[in-house]
Amino acid sequence: MKAGFIGLGTMGAHMAANLQKGIQKDGHTVLVNDVRKEAAAPHIKNGAVWADSPAAIGAECDVVFSSLPGPVEFDAVSFGANGLLSTIRKDAAYFDLTTNSPTTVRKAHEEYAKKGAFLFDAPVSGGPRGANTGKLAIWCGGDQDVFEKWFPVLSTIGDQARYIGAIGAGSVAKLVHNCYGYIATAAAAEVFSMGVKAGIAPLAIWEAVRQGAIGRRGAFDSLTDQFLPNKYEPPAFALRLAHKDVSLATALGRELNVPMRLANLALADLAEGLNRGWGNRDSRAIMVLQTERAGVTIEVDPQRLTEALENKAKNG
Repeated sequence: MKAGFIGLGTMGAHMAANLQKGIQKDGHTVLVNDVRKEAAAPHIKNGAVWADSPAAIGAECDVVFSSLPGPVEFDAVSFGANGLLSTIRKDAAYFDLTTNSPTTVRKAHEEYAKKGAFLFDAPVSGGPRGANTGKLAIWCGGDQDVFEKWFPVLSTIGDQARYIGAIGAGSVAKLVHNCYGYIATAAAAEVFSMGVKAGIAPLAIWEAVRQGAIGRRGAFDSLTDQFLPNKYEPPAFALRLAHKDVSLATALGRELNVPMRLANLALADLAEGLNRGWGNRDSRAIMVLQTERAGVTIEVDPQRLTEALENKAKNG
């Protein structure tokens, strides 16, 4: 087997190195390519073969990986002069590890399918440290049977490779993950700035919050209580009480001249919940307001949620 890796930047260099460690010991070959040949020096030293273009990778490899800055570079690798699509072999699998546009990968998927090749959007999460240690989530969208075939090779790069759904699904999952993270980052900056301006030491706030409900449990795990099963009664914490708390927080912000943009958006939803008569429902009932705006219904079978949590505990 020959595997190709395109893009040896901050993340790609580590992932390519782990791919080499994982498959070269079994006699397989890794070909590498980057816009800077010097980036490949450590990999070549450890037995990789330099390929001077994506086309050279496609002509020889059974499976290809790429780690690129974004959609523009992905399109260049696929469709550019000496691009991968010009030579990729029939039945080859191409896992793009880039955080990409779902629309971009879906369009490219059609072109790879015309060649008899299988494109996956397979973005990763774990940062440079995870790329180095192999502690990476890899969220794959594409053909499930082909994913299963290449799962052992994917597992040399990341310890949590997972099939998400059809092409584009991996990119959607990554965008949900990253966007949520930066909204949470903005929210943390907002409320910490209020607390510090109120005279509390930042470390004391951090230690206090870690001891509370938010700090003791993962934010996404808490979604299994009310939001995912779409069950807001009986309340774990009543919406009317949450409205009171956020009202007090935004009032403190006004007293201190601290902008509270996100908190005021949350307060507006809580007020709408009260006006709908939801005061004694769980406070997370305001999440229904957003699903209504989006025109979707979210309701997961509680048994499936239990199984998902058990799998998470088992797999770490």
